[in-house]
Amino acid sequence: MSGGLTPNTTIDAYLASLPPDSRFIIEEIRRIVKARVPAAVETISYKLPAFKLDRVFICFAAFKTHIGIYPPVKGDSKLQKALLPYRSEKGNLRFPLDEPIPYDLIGQVAVALSRERARTAT
Repeated sequence: MSGGLTPNTTIDAYLASLPPDSRFIIEEIRRIVKARVPAAVETISYKLPAFKLDRVFICFAAFKTHIGIYPPVKGDSKLQKALLPYRSEKGNLRFPLDEPIPYDLIGQVAVALSRERARTAT
């Protein structure tokens, strides 16, 4: 992962630590999550940019060769099928930096994760 984070940093500080190409992608993911889940609040979780409602529902980060999104998405078989090429061995998502980033798909992931967390919180 690029840049050194401390537990109390902000997403802006995280972005400042990234190279321009990765920064643009993370900024776009940030924008998409805000737009698709407007009630979500920015935070840092496990030293990663994250969003929460009552609790964290999505984290994302830039690495040397990919963008990672956590935790794994469950349910929705159509979404699961679309995510197959991006799944890591633990089910987290890896979007390679040498391929176009599927921003609409990431927006769908944000919505799905926010709904999953809402169901498990009740």
